[in-house]
Amino acid sequence: QVQLVESGGGLVQAGGSLRLSCAAAGSIFSIYAMAWYRQAPGKQRELVAAISIPSDGLTNYADSVKGRFTISRDTAKNTLYLQMNSLKPEDTAVYYCNLLPPWGDYWGQGTQVTVSS
Repeated sequence: QVQLVESGGGLVQAGGSLRLSCAAAGSIFSIYAMAWYRQAPGKQRELVAAISIPSDGLTNYADSVKGRFTISRDTAKNTLYLQMNSLKPEDTAVYYCNLLPPWGDYWGQGTQVTVSS
């Protein structure tokens, strides 16, 4: 069973920073690759950043966030993070964490990120 709780979103001015957190319940966190996704109004959900299983620690980013966002995981805390710097208005979206690929139809409540210009 998957249970993921996102937090850390908010309203920030362009150029600002936010750090998102995703608390994972159960043992999945240490087993699977994880990712952050986002969905802007009127758009499809997209993959933002991914990180491989803890033993590899490999990361990958969408071109639109490369160099600005950093994904990381703390296995001891069962928590996934997304450090977002140099935020732009086009980063405005609801951000979700999930497995990579996503776990069936499961999606948490997400956390809203709004970047004002």
